[in-house]
Amino acid sequence: MPESETSPSKPPIAETTEAGTRSLSRRSRLSASLQRYFRKMGGTTRSSPPRVSNSEILWSWIGACLGIAAVAWIDLLILTEGGDHLPLIGSLGASAVLVYGAPRSPLAQPRNLVGGHVVSALVGVVCQQLLGHLPELAAPLAVATAIALMQLTKTLHPPGGATALIAVAGGEQIHRLGYLYVLAPVGLGALLLLAVALVVNNIPATRRYPEFWR
Repeated sequence: MPESETSPSKPPIAETTEAGTRSLSRRSRLSASLQRYFRKMGGTTRSSPPRVSNSEILWSWIGACLGIAAVAWIDLLILTEGGDHLPLIGSLGASAVLVYGAPRSPLAQPRNLVGGHVVSALVGVVCQQLLGHLPELAAPLAVATAIALMQLTKTLHPPGGATALIAVAGGEQIHRLGYLYVLAPVGLGALLLLAVALVVNNIPATRRYPEFWR
């Protein structure tokens, strides 16, 4: 007997129903995935952390003021080859927020502060040297690579991304420094912030710095 007679094919209605069920299932899974995705944007807590004490605010202010003053003073003392003073880079101001405003944060510790800036500065200078004629490519590569290397070396420090970007987009004065940019103002500036943090953050009984060195 022919095989077609022993194995009747599915009725067209059954095939249509099965295809519709699969399509509905895919739409349901997609809808559920999108709902989970957008729910993440709502946050995990109902309110922001409580405000820190007035004492903490005062010591954060003192530390940041002294730290940035030290960096600015040293930068004014050092002259580059062209007779210009070292530039005061903005990413060190961002570091001051962490080191003096959140000294117990893992991202504010000495390894992260110094290592993150030095790694990022080196990446930024390399990208500028190789791709300076294509800043629209050099800038994103510098920041992205700096983040990856900071994660790889356990030196993640958010202001490091700005340090890498400044090496590319900071203008002719920064570009003239070349690899000196890694040592000063970046490396030297990070060390000065660290020195001030070690002194100031350990004066009040409620503060301690650092949490770890390595």
